[in-house]
Amino acid sequence: MVKVQGPAMSMEASGSLAGTLVFSKWKGRPYVRGLVMPSNPKSGKQTGMRSMFKFLSQEWAGLAVAHGSSWLALAAAGNYSTFNAYMSTNQTAWRSFVTPSQAYPAAQTSGAPSALTAVATAGIRQITLEMTHGATPADWGVAIFRQLGGAPTPSLDNCVAIIPVDGSGDATYIDTPLEAGTWHYKLIGFNDDGVQGAASIDYSAIVA
Repeated sequence: MVKVQGPAMSMEASGSLAGTLVFSKWKGRPYVRGLVMPSNPKSGKQTGMRSMFKFLSQEWAGLAVAHGSSWLALAAAGNYSTFNAYMSTNQTAWRSFVTPSQAYPAAQTSGAPSALTAVATAGIRQITLEMTHGATPADWGVAIFRQLGGAPTPSLDNCVAIIPVDGSGDATYIDTPLEAGTWHYKLIGFNDDGVQGAASIDYSAIVA
C-alpha cells in the first residue's frame, strides 16, 4: 500500500502499488520504480551466507577482550567499527569456504578438530541432530550441511546452519520444517582461530 504525503508522484509517497510499482525517496528526492522480485531469495548459497552471519553476530558479544581488540587496527583503517571489521572479514572468508576466527589476523595454529559424530532422530516434519566432538573438539562452532536423497558434499550451497558448541564440545540442532523423504547430513567443526576439521561421515533420518 502506498502512503502519500501530498499528491502521488508530485511530492512524496512510499510503499508498493498493485505489486508493480515501488514509491520511495533517495537523498530527499521522491522516486518511483518497478517492483523487482529476487529470482531465488532463499537459494542455497544465500542460506549458507546468512547462517554464518547469524552465527558471527550472536558470538561477537562473547569474544574475549583481547580478541575483540585485535580488530581495532583493521577497523580504523577502514573507518568502521570493530564489529563491522569482524563481520566483513569473516563473511568474506566464508564466501571462499574458509571458516571464521575470533581474532585478527587468524592465527590458524591450532590442530584441526576431530570429525564429529552424531545421532539423527526423525520427528514430525523435523530431524534432531545430537552432535558429539572427538578428542580434540571444535571449540567454537559447527557447520551443518544437508541434502535430500543422498549424502551432501559440503559447500555454501547446502549449508543450512552454523551453531556454537557448548563447554563440553557437544551441540544439538533441530532442522525444521522438512518435507517427507530421507535427509542426509554432514558436519564440519571449526576452532576459534580459523582451523576447520574434516567432514563427518553421512548421517541420515527419514521424515515420513
